[in-house]
Amino acid sequence: MNDQSQLARVGLFDARVPRYTSYPTAPHFTSGIGPDDFSDWLSAIPAGSEISLYMHVPFCRRLCWFCACRTQGTSSDAPVLAYAEDLKAEIRLIRDRLAPGVRLSRLHWGGGTPTLMPARTIREIAGAIFQAVPMSEHGEFSVEIDPNEIDAERLDALVAAGMNRASIGVQDFDPAIQEVIGREQSYELTREVAEMIRARGVTSLNADILFGLPHQSPERMADSVEKLLTLAPDRVALYGYAHVPWMARRQVMLPSDAMPTPQERLVLFETARRLFVGAGYDEIGIDHFAKPSDGLAIAAREGRLRRNFQGYTDDTAPVLVGIGASAISKFPQGYAQNAPATGAHVGAIRGGRFSTSRGHAFVGEDLLRARMIEALMCDFRIVAKEMIERFRVTPERLAELFEAAAKSFPGMVEVSSEGFSIPERMRAVTRMVARAFDAYELSKAGHSPAI
Repeated sequence: MNDQSQLARVGLFDARVPRYTSYPTAPHFTSGIGPDDFSDWLSAIPAGSEISLYMHVPFCRRLCWFCACRTQGTSSDAPVLAYAEDLKAEIRLIRDRLAPGVRLSRLHWGGGTPTLMPARTIREIAGAIFQAVPMSEHGEFSVEIDPNEIDAERLDALVAAGMNRASIGVQDFDPAIQEVIGREQSYELTREVAEMIRARGVTSLNADILFGLPHQSPERMADSVEKLLTLAPDRVALYGYAHVPWMARRQVMLPSDAMPTPQERLVLFETARRLFVGAGYDEIGIDHFAKPSDGLAIAAREGRLRRNFQGYTDDTAPVLVGIGASAISKFPQGYAQNAPATGAHVGAIRGGRFSTSRGHAFVGEDLLRARMIEALMCDFRIVAKEMIERFRVTPERLAELFEAAAKSFPGMVEVSSEGFSIPERMRAVTRMVARAFDAYELSKAGHSPAI
């Protein structure tokens, strides 16, 4: 049986599975976690430790039809400026609960479009964050930049604030596909913004590109990737487009009859993968690529690669604090998500309280299973010794979990006394194998095609 037949037999081309940026995944969060839990978990962060912080700005000047993120359109700056004041108030609430000496290892601004904020607001928000939680000596400050919504003044403000990694969303450079997905962004504009970023001394540049969009073909995919390579990004996220119109209503604007089939999606991915690898990029996990000198590639080689809500990361901080509407925080105790609706979130903040509306407190084997899934997603293997020593699981219980997962993938995974692994030729099924270690009921909400 060839690999394609094996992939089809286990349902790769039909399955919808989580991306596993958390475990359990967000659809399993409940209202049992609230503002008091978030406050207590913040207060429990040890003095002098390092944490990460994610700031969500949910506004866009124009909504892209393919996007499933929690965003809202605005034609004026007024709601953005008002929201920025609420962010500063939220930062103060967090500051008042942190122990002395807590510092930032990573700071990421995402959205939405954080670069909608005027330069003055960028400076104020950054100042408020660093006053509350100073950046560590080797910290990283990254910002998602929309080439359609950036200029020299805003870039200067970001760099002056300490931005040392920029992320540009590309999606696809083909004008016809851009028109279909509601994201017009020329190659020339993207190149100009990349040059502006580098001219200001920011040496680390990320880029996102999608496969599985309407009307994509291997030829069009190759053309977009080749254009992207001329920008020499340090790392690239090659995400599979998830068509979930029941969750993101704007996606009904996309022609469903023009979507690539699951088999065609695999060809699109392989087309891009070969080009990135051929250009000297290291493969990182299931969908990232990085120059060998990039921190992500180094972390992968050294076994320090991790996974969080932004995808793959080399950040090993035990706490990620999310601020802004819908932002999710991770603590050693569990997950806490802010109110998804902007109005509900800012209403709570203006009332002097956190907006935490749902989450999950770790129980039972959650932490063990979370680490096993993360290890598969990052390294394609689970090291038995690590699991036994770190989570005090018995060898017998671990073997039981390994064997149960292996039964669903005969001849496609390897089990030994050393642990559990996925051979290179079968890495397309990684998310499906990870699903075998997930003890929670599968829900289609927010889950994407397995390839």
